[in-house]
Amino acid sequence: MELTMAKLHSLERALIATAVVLLTLLAWSYMAMPMPATVADGSKPHLPALILIMWTVMMVAMMLPSATPMIMTYMKVCQRRRASNRSMSPTWVFLAGYLTVWTGFGVLAALLQWSLNKTALLSPAIGHVGPVTGGVLLIMAGAYQFSRLKQACLGKCQSPLGFLMTEWREGLAGAFVMGIRHGAFCTGCCWALMLLMFVGGVMNLVWMIGLALYFLAEKLVPWQRLFSHITGSILIASGTLILGIQ
Repeated sequence: MELTMAKLHSLERALIATAVVLLTLLAWSYMAMPMPATVADGSKPHLPALILIMWTVMMVAMMLPSATPMIMTYMKVCQRRRASNRSMSPTWVFLAGYLTVWTGFGVLAALLQWSLNKTALLSPAIGHVGPVTGGVLLIMAGAYQFSRLKQACLGKCQSPLGFLMTEWREGLAGAFVMGIRHGAFCTGCCWALMLLMFVGGVMNLVWMIGLALYFLAEKLVPWQRLFSHITGSILIASGTLILGIQ
């Protein structure tokens, strides 16, 4: 019986890991597809929905890799609870909480893009802001790296097991709420840096890959506070330099 249970747990881990990888690849494949140049300005009636989809898929592509340790940890905890005949909820319910938060951020980002377009602050060709707005965004993102909120959110993201031990909730609703809460912490870590897509271009795949790798590194390095502060200093210096030469 123990051997059978061990095999079932191994199979479940393999299936969840495969699903996460496939979802990530699908998201990146979508972002790599050629998109209409007019997507950047949202000037046509059907484009706001397309922009919302783009931002939501972008969030999945960039955030899911760094959320994978948390997702796998949740699944392992559920396996232990199942083995001891305690209640547990499917991993996909927990993941659905993440997707809800990322979709919410996608809505806000799409609205911001629409607003920037309406005020002529966003280039309709490649979807980036001018140097003055870009400099301000860089300084804002850099300053956020030093904030207590940033460090608090990052602390939650760096300790998956610690989060589950302090935030555990029973049932399907509990799993969904936990996914929302941890998804909110992850977004709290990265929202200011995500807005830098308006600096590099909202459809700039290289910029997107760079940010995704940074999000992953920020949660894995043991000296996360120093790492964040170095990044913040570079961003503030870059923004100040850009504003200074205007």
